[in-house]
Amino acid sequence: MTSKTILLVHPLGYSAKCAEDDISRKANIMPPLGLASISAYLTEHEIENDIIDCYAHPEADGLIEEYLLEKKPSHIGFSCTTSSFFDGERLARMAKKISPGIKTVFGGVHVSSLATKILEQYKSIDFVIVGEGEEALRELLCLSNDQPGGVEGMVFRGADGAVMFNGVRKQLLELDSLPFPDYSKLAGFPSAYTLPIFNYPAVPNASFLSSRGCPYACSYCDRSVFRRTFRYNSAEYLYKHVLFLKEKYGIRHLNFYDDQFTFNRQRVADFCAMVIEKPLGMTFNCAARAEHLDFELLQLMKAAGCWMISLGIETGDEELLAAHRQNPDLVMMREKITLIKKAGIRVKGLLMMGLPGESEASIRRSQKYVYSLPIDDFNLAKFTPFPGSPVYKQIKDGGELMGTFDEDWEKMDCMQFQFIPRGMKRERLEELFIDFYRSHFQRPRVLWGYVTMIWKSPDSWLRFLKNFSSFIRFAFTNKRRNEETATETK
Repeated sequence: MTSKTILLVHPLGYSAKCAEDDISRKANIMPPLGLASISAYLTEHEIENDIIDCYAHPEADGLIEEYLLEKKPSHIGFSCTTSSFFDGERLARMAKKISPGIKTVFGGVHVSSLATKILEQYKSIDFVIVGEGEEALRELLCLSNDQPGGVEGMVFRGADGAVMFNGVRKQLLELDSLPFPDYSKLAGFPSAYTLPIFNYPAVPNASFLSSRGCPYACSYCDRSVFRRTFRYNSAEYLYKHVLFLKEKYGIRHLNFYDDQFTFNRQRVADFCAMVIEKPLGMTFNCAARAEHLDFELLQLMKAAGCWMISLGIETGDEELLAAHRQNPDLVMMREKITLIKKAGIRVKGLLMMGLPGESEASIRRSQKYVYSLPIDDFNLAKFTPFPGSPVYKQIKDGGELMGTFDEDWEKMDCMQFQFIPRGMKRERLEELFIDFYRSHFQRPRVLWGYVTMIWKSPDSWLRFLKNFSSFIRFAFTNKRRNEETATETK
């Protein structure tokens, strides 16, 4: 049994005083399921640990300081996105001032993609885990010294100070062998976490991961953690996990955040059959690729409680789509959306604006295509080239031929245009982005759809009305910012 202990931290990503006005937090706060899984795995191996989620609880600096002084953990670990990395590094420096002997460990997609570069540039960071973290972190914490020469997936400094990488892990964990994530370590779970507004029928609800990885190789996706592997929980494990959340936390709706929930058709069919035979009194959302859906499966999913399916449409311009993903078939996409609606399931489209090769004409084509679909909701993200994605390297290598890229990590959150495609201007992209949403909400069918949410998702309307002034302020702030940008560039 090791005497080493660790505090696991999910950074906020910006100043806590800005959290109150962060519209993304009002719309959606997702629990750090990766950290909860690591926590449960470490506990199973008798390694003491705790979690502090700064994103759900922004005023957490004091909690971290208090924990370090009282519990004196040997290690502190951070799971970071690109936009939250600098905040994590700030907290690492803070931890070393409070507890000089503490070792700092970073994991997540951002550091997995940059690997050795992180330790070369940031002295406050002692270890980086490339890939999934459970077993690599356990092995690190069980070492009698701090030289993890035999720990696969580990980036560290050797005795001479040189940065070393042991390579990716060759043997990945069997997901059914893992304990359920330790939700009890997430303060306030489940009420401290919220799904996107109008994306669920009932509360309390929760997020869920039943697979890891994706077999596809779209240009905009970073596969640094799970690479192109695809592993998943069996239908039996999945049912037991969902039942656990129902019985322990009273969860009434789940959002499966798997990249490809229906990729293995049989396990989804088996899971749905179990739910139909032994109902859980719950509903669920999931994300899927259109080519992995058929009407028979959709009917099963509906009978098992599927409330909404999210599809990655990305863009309604087929030529642009073909440059960035496999199977760019918009006719097939329309057919599958029609089948989803026929099965009685809501549809949410996931799109991006500002991909390399984007133009005003492609945006208008995308807008026309999306508005012609019988979708109930959509999310339009501002394309961001993340380190580790194929398109990131293309943009860096292509330079001005691709467009302009302001690689400011703190702003790379898919809510700001950091990359501007060649031939376009930032202010015009912003105008087209706002017009895409505004035109959508002006359509009678769409407006009526949101009106029906009064009885289909009453909690969503309560949240919307509670934060109405924030949503309006956000809209006008964006409008004013766009006007100022346009003035500055004249």
